[in-house]
Amino acid sequence: MQRRPTWAIAAVIAAAAMVQAQAPQTPPVVSPEVSAQRTITFRLTAPKAETVELQGGDLPGLTRGVLPMVKGASGVWEGTSPVVPAGAYRYRFMVNGVAAMDPRNPLMSESNTNGWSLVVVPGAAWVDAGQVPHGAVAAVTYYSKSLSRNRRMHIYTPPGYELGKGKFPIFYLLHGASDCDDSWTSVGRAGFILDNLIAAGTAKPMIVVMPAGHTSTTMGPRAAGGRDEFTDDFMTDIMPYVESHYRILKGRQNRALAGLSMGGGQTMNIGMAHLDQFGYIGVFSSGVFGRGPRTAGATAPAIPPEWETERAAMLDNAKLKPGLKVLWFATGKEDFLLGTTKATIEMLKKHGFDPVFKETDGGHTWLNWRDYLNEFAPKLFR
Repeated sequence: MQRRPTWAIAAVIAAAAMVQAQAPQTPPVVSPEVSAQRTITFRLTAPKAETVELQGGDLPGLTRGVLPMVKGASGVWEGTSPVVPAGAYRYRFMVNGVAAMDPRNPLMSESNTNGWSLVVVPGAAWVDAGQVPHGAVAAVTYYSKSLSRNRRMHIYTPPGYELGKGKFPIFYLLHGASDCDDSWTSVGRAGFILDNLIAAGTAKPMIVVMPAGHTSTTMGPRAAGGRDEFTDDFMTDIMPYVESHYRILKGRQNRALAGLSMGGGQTMNIGMAHLDQFGYIGVFSSGVFGRGPRTAGATAPAIPPEWETERAAMLDNAKLKPGLKVLWFATGKEDFLLGTTKATIEMLKKHGFDPVFKETDGGHTWLNWRDYLNEFAPKLFR
């Protein structure tokens, strides 16, 4: 084989470099781009696409959650949101009707059935990643004996936990039906919210456990005596695992439980069946799921009578009520589960409880649930 002379190779490289230098340089596409006014511009290079639109999840100001996008001369589709509150938002592109994540954005958030791109809009100190000591969030795999398979949960440990000193109270925080165990720390910003509260001295340092709420059964009313798979996993596997692998303070007074939507229903199922084990209970945009309409302003759905029957020993035990330091509900005025929340509160009052209920603006959205966590966490372990 005849080898090309060194001078010839150098000439080819020089010629290629000259061509590259003369070629027009296309700037990289930036997406998402957050402005100082808190609008978000999304871009996608898809010159052969016929239609592109953005599905914005909780992004306010969109019609049916959709942001139209316009194709530019370079084949880049672009769309800009209205001004949005500071926080975190999931989104994805629909390209010719096919869902796609943003290839220019490495941030993502998992849900129950798929992944979403994630954009963080700064501007609220309580939810931003501020210049404060930060805790750590770990994805922990454990084997569930009750479900006969490996499961995953996310666990937040407060700043300084890694130094190996001290014990901490524990807060179990449950996600909703569309979400998974990643959701509270990604779109929910739970780790940063706790970091900021702890740094400000308004919340106690605590361990926060965020388990996977979905099992092989669906959430909702079940036949009397039917198996509640998540409760079995929670009581048999999750709690024993966490409380044997982490430095925690023992006792009801050092244990809290809260959840949103489906997780709020699970909170009621577990908390009111094991009231002797929890001193703090929070229910966000939820209650006891019953049969009936679930639209804002609709007649409250009926709570299944077996729900109360199965938990009667705890619901009517007067000795347990003083140890329940906080029983706190919050739901938006436009939330389709507002009737469920109110029906649950009335049922609890009938059994001698004195729940606190906060009716807020807004609906069934992370815009509310981050706020609720920020308000609920400082009430714990006081």
